This record gives sequence, C-alpha cells and structure tokens, in this order.
Amino acid sequence: MAPEVNEPKYVISIAARLLGCEIHTLRYYERLGVVKPYRSEGNIRYYSESDMVRLRHIKVLMDDMGINIAGVDVIMRLSEKLAETQRKIDGLESELKKHRKTDTLKTKIKPGG
Repeated sequence: MAPEVNEPKYVISIAARLLGCEIHTLRYYERLGVVKPYRSEGNIRYYSESDMVRLRHIKVLMDDMGINIAGVDVIMRLSEKLAETQRKIDGLESELKKHRKTDTLKTKIKPGG
C-alpha cells in the first residue's frame, strides 16, 4: 500500500461521522483488536485511509450480512492470512520465472556447442 494510505488522518469523531457509526463503537473495535488506530503523544486516536477501508468492511459484514463481532474478527484474520499467503505465492512464482529464464539461457548457450 502507498504510504499516504497508512498515514494517520482522521480523529475518532470524524472517522465515526464518515463511517456512520458512534465513537464508542470505534473504541469498542479497538478494544477487541479488530482495528488499531495510530495514537499521538497526547493519546489521540488517528485513523488512516486503510483503517477506514477496514472499518467499512467490518460495518458491511455486521450491518448488511448480520455477522457478529467474533465472526468478523475471524473473517478479518483469515483475510489477512490469505493476502499474506498470496504475496508469498506471487514471490515464489517470480523466483520460479527467474530460474526458468536462467535455465533457458544456460541450455541455449552450451560450451563448445
């Protein structure tokens, strides 16, 4: 993600208003660990764009799909694991392509041939 996506941007009152929820709801989500906003030296919560995307996803899961917070937590953790696994697969595929190119070059350029 781009650095500006993770840059602390919105105080809790603005984040709550943009999300259409209550401030205490965001505090509750933080207590449960489903979102971790940046904390300033004065202990003020700041939410980034990536936090807001995550919170919108949580809101959809709960409000539109009727999933409880425990289910949301499981879904979010599994989504993160899936994304991490996909990044690893992409890296391995990239390595494999490099090795295949190297092997192709070696077979084309044989010594004494």
